[in-house]
Amino acid sequence: MRLFLAALAACVALPAFATPKGVTEFKLDNGLQVVVIEDHRAPVVVQMLWYRAGAADEKPGVSGVAHFLEHLLFKATDTMAAGQLSRVVTENGGSDNAFTTQDYTAYYQRIAADRLGLIMQMEADRMRNLRLSEEDILTEREVILEERAQRTDSDPGALFYEQFRAASYLNHPYGIPVIGWRHEMETLSRQDALDFYRRYYAPNNATLVVAGDVQPDEVRSLAETHYGPLKPTADLGVRKRVEEPPQLAARRLRMADPRVAQPYLMRSYLAPERDSGAQEDAAALVYLAEILGGSGATSVLGRALQFDQQIAVYVGANYSSVAMDDSGFGFVVVPAEGVTLRNAEEALDAQIASFFEQGVDAEQFERIKFQIRAGEIYAQDDAYSRADRYGRALSSGLTLEDIDQWQGILQSVTPDDVMRVARNVLDKRQSVTGWLVPENGEEM
Repeated sequence: MRLFLAALAACVALPAFATPKGVTEFKLDNGLQVVVIEDHRAPVVVQMLWYRAGAADEKPGVSGVAHFLEHLLFKATDTMAAGQLSRVVTENGGSDNAFTTQDYTAYYQRIAADRLGLIMQMEADRMRNLRLSEEDILTEREVILEERAQRTDSDPGALFYEQFRAASYLNHPYGIPVIGWRHEMETLSRQDALDFYRRYYAPNNATLVVAGDVQPDEVRSLAETHYGPLKPTADLGVRKRVEEPPQLAARRLRMADPRVAQPYLMRSYLAPERDSGAQEDAAALVYLAEILGGSGATSVLGRALQFDQQIAVYVGANYSSVAMDDSGFGFVVVPAEGVTLRNAEEALDAQIASFFEQGVDAEQFERIKFQIRAGEIYAQDDAYSRADRYGRALSSGLTLEDIDQWQGILQSVTPDDVMRVARNVLDKRQSVTGWLVPENGEEM
């Protein structure tokens, strides 16, 4: 196996890790951070504008306003009609969209490189010049309520995850759904949207990432022309949220729904995210997720529960390393026919205990290390993917130096590091276990 990995590494010619070439950063006088990622293989450019404001930055009582505002940003501005930006992008052969998370809201366009000035002009216009009518509010509020009805309220799995997530945080706003609680969404007003917009949609609270067939000097000139005149928010202050207190007791929940056809269980533990200048624990957790549940055929839990014992039809582990605040390390187990959730959970606990006794398999660890390295390299192949990775990291409190060092930190992880973070994180006292069952299904 070691010879095979060495030969494979030679075939794909993985380069040594170093600061990525073709990445330039500068800041405009109004505080806008600009990152340019050169990729001259095709005459295409991706512009992504990231605001350091998401659902977790909302005031109490207006959950969903960050996502609501994302929708409203496609309405009229001082110089554009509603929908004009998307129409112009489409007419020029491009595409555009936006998304909201707990930590940031991003807007992006992919278009021919010689149209960069055009999309900068339009994106800059809606940063500060949005015009909202009461009709806009009423119309778009119905849109987001329908989105919630389709994606959450009509799906027992989505409702279960929402309840599970809320139970995972005692105090932190990560427990509030990005789309918002329905009863608060129904009362979102024009003033709520404008308050969030005027405070957070500002050049000194944003990162502009431009990736593709561009030169840094060209991007700087265009950014100064279109974004440079925009005024910053003077009293923005330091980004700070309420902290999660120590979690001292395991929590459990059971949700029954007549629409459930396949019961399953989830468990999540509070886990550290990538912190600027301190990414080592997060890197080790990336390995732990792969070792325990990354592949059904080769992971610890997959081999044991899906194949050896045939207790589950699916088992997986997940961990999100990029976040502003503490993230989560989780498991999902879908039991095989005839296996109760109680038996599946007992089997999960038994395998975790066995892992602590036996430790990391050296051959599996080396295989995963190579896969992680290859994955990091291949992720550089697409301009959008690179812009997305930089934008997510920079909008979550990391720096360019942190991003550049991440690959090396991943490769420096040892089996001892993995076992150390496993003992720290897989503590039942800071966990939530949830069962989703059909009506009159198994009791906890």
